[in-house]
Amino acid sequence: MLQNFPNTHTAKPEIIILSSPAISDYAFILLYIAEKNVTFVGNFVSFFRFLLRISVFVALKIGNFRSSKLNLMMKKTIVAALIAALSPMTVSAEGYQINTLSAKQNGMGHTGTALHLGAESQIFNPAGMGWLDKPFELSASVSPIFATAKATLKDGASYTTDNKAATPMSINVGFSIYDNLKAGIAFYTPYGSSINWTDNWPGADLNQSVSLKTFTIQPSVAWKITPKLSVGAGLMITWGTVDLNKGLVSPQGFDAMMQQIVPGYPSIGSTVPASVNLKGNAHPRLGVNVGVMYDINDQWTVGANFRQEMMMRVKAGEASVRYASREIESVLEPTLGLINSAEFSAKMPCAAVYNAGVSYRPIRPLVIAFDVQFTQWSAYKQLDIEFLNPDLSRFDQNIPKNYHDSWTFHLGAQYSLTNRFDIRAGMMLDTSPVDKNHYNPETPGMTKIEPSVGFSFRPIDMLSIDLGLLYVAGLGADDRSCTYKDFILGERKFEADYSVHAFCPSIGLTLNL
Repeated sequence: MLQNFPNTHTAKPEIIILSSPAISDYAFILLYIAEKNVTFVGNFVSFFRFLLRISVFVALKIGNFRSSKLNLMMKKTIVAALIAALSPMTVSAEGYQINTLSAKQNGMGHTGTALHLGAESQIFNPAGMGWLDKPFELSASVSPIFATAKATLKDGASYTTDNKAATPMSINVGFSIYDNLKAGIAFYTPYGSSINWTDNWPGADLNQSVSLKTFTIQPSVAWKITPKLSVGAGLMITWGTVDLNKGLVSPQGFDAMMQQIVPGYPSIGSTVPASVNLKGNAHPRLGVNVGVMYDINDQWTVGANFRQEMMMRVKAGEASVRYASREIESVLEPTLGLINSAEFSAKMPCAAVYNAGVSYRPIRPLVIAFDVQFTQWSAYKQLDIEFLNPDLSRFDQNIPKNYHDSWTFHLGAQYSLTNRFDIRAGMMLDTSPVDKNHYNPETPGMTKIEPSVGFSFRPIDMLSIDLGLLYVAGLGADDRSCTYKDFILGERKFEADYSVHAFCPSIGLTLNL
């Protein structure tokens, strides 16, 4: 464990995150992927190999998740500290909506609301699947995100995360029932993040690390009412997991307490004496993803899409405590053992999303697309936390968040150089919903500019290999603060300036049969 931090510190762990007999086998594949998501998310190579195996499988089929001095008041405040620890569980609702779900479209600014994208339209706008012109299509993408966040304190000291890659992914299957009726099923990760500031940085009381993953399985259908007009709908089945670590007792608070108990007790410096780990599962919730798309003429297409808000709920999370040393454990365990047996429930929204888009084809090889996305984060006013033990109900809290609605703007273009090769470029402008006065370091949200490039290569007519590269440039978030209660020293404020940048390469396959 690190004992002291220099003024500039580089952290070592991780950032930031269903019918016909013909479809039954594909549903099985997606469910298998969901069950094994930890392996796939953590191993890019394994995922890509598995992706190739899926392609082969599909082709064949078509062919034929101790101290007595610690009094009762201390015990109560420690329990209350656990409540405060729960607030970072809301990373899915703190501007960590994932907009990197297609290798092909990542290179085009992640546009798609008014584009005919085949099976991938299930994510962007289910109505677009109405133009699927093949009996069967499979597309899959994985997009590792290599992100770095930096916090600069008022004294000039800076702390930087060194993060493992988060890996959003999507797998989409679409097929034709009739010429004007298409169906499909998709598996994707709409929300997620992981970030690690390490155990002993000054903001440890607010967050040390957090990993959140959400997963969606979405069966979809599209009906092409006329040659120009299509409507589509999908049923989103969404669930998730959270794994959070934060300081439970601050170094300063522990020193102050021990000086009262044992005058002259040596300071522990910057070492966080005790931290809490919180794990919970958000059980499946249902929502709808609906859209409409209209070809005005051969050049212009317009589309609109709506994804319903879903309230994710952790019904019975589990807590555990870890200590900096055996000596510290002998002092705190009699009290903190209460936390090891505590169960909690919490809820957090996956906000409603509205999309509108237009695409324009001035010449046959070139298509230009523009999307605007409105995310209704204002629904997230507070985080509600309740203990399952009625004896702890007095510690239930409503933690204010006061998020505001946010906008994302997407611009992209694709040019077909040949029948085998397409190139793409795009740009996103993404605004943050996080309130500057309730700014927790597990959510370094800020306005971001995100340029991208990409290309596709079709070695054979039925197969496309898709590559993309997205760069995220945060514009900075200065003078951000969060007021919290140190349960020994009283109310404190954590203030810092934040910056973020990230690289996101994408790779995908599209198979048409």
